[in-house]
Amino acid sequence: MTTHLALLRGINVSGHKMINMVALKKALEAIGFINVVTYIQSGNVFVDTVEESPAKVGFLIKQEIFKEFGHDVPVIVIGQEDLQACLDRNNFLNAREVDLKKLYVSFISAELPENMITQLNLNFIKPDEIQLDGKRIYLKYEVSPAKTRLDNKWIEKNMNVMSTTRNWNTVNVLLKMFQERG
Repeated sequence: MTTHLALLRGINVSGHKMINMVALKKALEAIGFINVVTYIQSGNVFVDTVEESPAKVGFLIKQEIFKEFGHDVPVIVIGQEDLQACLDRNNFLNAREVDLKKLYVSFISAELPENMITQLNLNFIKPDEIQLDGKRIYLKYEVSPAKTRLDNKWIEKNMNVMSTTRNWNTVNVLLKMFQERG
């Protein structure tokens, strides 16, 4: 049995793409996932399955959401190692007096080459900062994600990937939940 974490993008935000987590849990159990657990309303769903492929799990969840709720929702499926990497490899954590409330992680659908950062014109995002790490992008906002141009839409357009973002607190809670699932 493999545990996967599905990160749903853009649900239950400002009254759009509303999905009840209890109904989502039931729908996913009905198609064979077990030990389905959701965390907060923004679309973090743990599932256990014999299916090992994250891409296949993501496709099945996306398909079921469309069938049951009528929403076309991007789904990125990650593992415990992806969350652990956020703690181990996020260079923003090494800064003195880092404000954890301004740290975010964008999980993306494809691994980006390390030189991608040098190919992009990032002057417009200053004073916000960005760090690429495979299928993760660490973000450090000067003010907040509501006051930046460096958002999922920009990431998707300029890096040609699908993206969904979680705040630092959520990343840590999800890692703890993964560890507790053992």
